[in-house]
Amino acid sequence: MTEHKTGTREEWLTARMTLLEAEKELTRRSDELARWRQELPWVRIDKEYRFDTDEGSATLADLFNGRSQLLVYHFMFGPDYTAGCPSCSAIADGFDGFMVHLANHDVTLGAVSRAPLAKLQAYKQRMGWSFPWASASGSDFNYDFQAAYTEEQQQSGAIEYNFRTMELRPPEPDQPNPMVEIAAGLGTDVATYTRETPGMSAFAYEDGEIYHTYSTYARGLDGLWGMYQWLDRAPRGRNEGLFEGAGDLRAGVWYRRHDEYDSQ
Repeated sequence: MTEHKTGTREEWLTARMTLLEAEKELTRRSDELARWRQELPWVRIDKEYRFDTDEGSATLADLFNGRSQLLVYHFMFGPDYTAGCPSCSAIADGFDGFMVHLANHDVTLGAVSRAPLAKLQAYKQRMGWSFPWASASGSDFNYDFQAAYTEEQQQSGAIEYNFRTMELRPPEPDQPNPMVEIAAGLGTDVATYTRETPGMSAFAYEDGEIYHTYSTYARGLDGLWGMYQWLDRAPRGRNEGLFEGAGDLRAGVWYRRHDEYDSQ
């Protein structure tokens, strides 16, 4: 028998109506924050960026694909990786489904990584994705938008991430470090793996000028994880502690690339 609290339908309804008021307040607050994002001042982009794409060499303006708004996901796929980051891959699994809706609302969605285009194309084919994915190899783009760091920056012990200085601390001895296994799955080590970071940036194109309008990182990306929005409504929620130390699953990191799960 379940150890979770149980009750009558009337007790459930009373509790649900209390929760509903809190959910409505959160929705109103979310709407307010969305308006706040849109009121941020725009910063004109004067720097020239070049990208390698499926259509050839491209500018940042080219990535808009004729639309006035561009959303870029900074996908963790460094030059030395042999595969894309599994967390970024879980987020990117949702892109193809709603990309057409965004396109018909004057918004282009795409990803940018520092890996060479050939690696991105091979991984994209493996994952069965079709969204635009540009290589910023040789460009400062991901560095300028807090999505990549040089080895010298990393060795300094502090980087600028999520609009603040973040100290880089070595892992505690004898403590599990899931990043070791994640890095190994990418064919690299922790230091190389963590020179890339996830994020998303938004841009506007108006009167021949490009403007940076918004960026978000870390937990600010939670809303882009489609699976988490569903799990947060499941009976046990994200319940990620359930999977700690479970067989070959990384401690606390239960998700895999979609082609790596055992058949259900």
